[in-house]
Amino acid sequence: MLSRVADNLYWMSRYLERAEHTARLVDVHLNLTLDSSVAPEQRWTRVIASLGVTAKPPHGTGAPEFLTFDATGRCSIVSCIAAARENAGQVREQTSSEMWQELNRLFHSVRGPDVEKQWIADPHEFLLQVKARAHLFQGVTDSTMNHDEGWRFIQLGRFIERAGALATLLDAHFRAFPAESETTIGLAEHLEWIGLLRSCTAFEPYCKVYTADLKPERIAEFLLLNDTFPHSVRFAVDRIQTSAQALPEASSRKATTRLTRLTGKLRAALNFGSIDEIIDAGLHPYLDSIRRQCLQIHDAIREAYIDYPVQIAAGA
Repeated sequence: MLSRVADNLYWMSRYLERAEHTARLVDVHLNLTLDSSVAPEQRWTRVIASLGVTAKPPHGTGAPEFLTFDATGRCSIVSCIAAARENAGQVREQTSSEMWQELNRLFHSVRGPDVEKQWIADPHEFLLQVKARAHLFQGVTDSTMNHDEGWRFIQLGRFIERAGALATLLDAHFRAFPAESETTIGLAEHLEWIGLLRSCTAFEPYCKVYTADLKPERIAEFLLLNDTFPHSVRFAVDRIQTSAQALPEASSRKATTRLTRLTGKLRAALNFGSIDEIIDAGLHPYLDSIRRQCLQIHDAIREAYIDYPVQIAAGA
């Protein structure tokens, strides 16, 4: 597969995953502002940090609108969807017609002439449509595309983005509400923990494993170490390693070895990790390590399959 094609498929998937993740967080916190005693400015500052966004909303623009519509960078929902479509448009021959149709529908649904009216009338419905169509695109991709190299790069993009985003989200939340606390969770904090779980589509799955008794250390364990829940860090890393292993060996054996070592190291740390040990050693450095390792894996993928020297490709 051409490196250009791999790069486009990889980033198409990353941007769409980022858009869906942002839509979920904005939707959850719009709901929480109605019930929580947390000051809106404090809440949205934390939401922006939990998305890894360094820019601030321009004067006169609310944080929800900034995270949804900002066109100055590639951190807003609309910008990410446009970037995903742009990458998909470069490799139309590598994707199915159904994939392009669904992504095109999503793009036009957030860029249409009546979008502002839709947002003002019902922002939750607007965000629900983004999430539903992103999920639909993922399902169509899995159902209509050959599960070959191209599909593997789409999987890599989705789950590297997800693992890094989850680590950033958990870090921001646990800084505000430490897991080490022995005090009983009050009503206001209780709503915030429910919000965290809903931000990861995890409230019902968590309750099936631990019941509705919310404990910070159990939430951390579920979102970090559960191997069957799709929005846990461990699940995402499992998929990263599986997809990387299924790719053909790169032109540079050294680059392939590095990618194998990095994915195996991160997966082993999560497979054999204990939440008690993680919390005792410090949750923040652990989550920071996950983010750094995801960046290293991203760099290794690019080194092996996208940015490799021409001399290596030519067998020099």
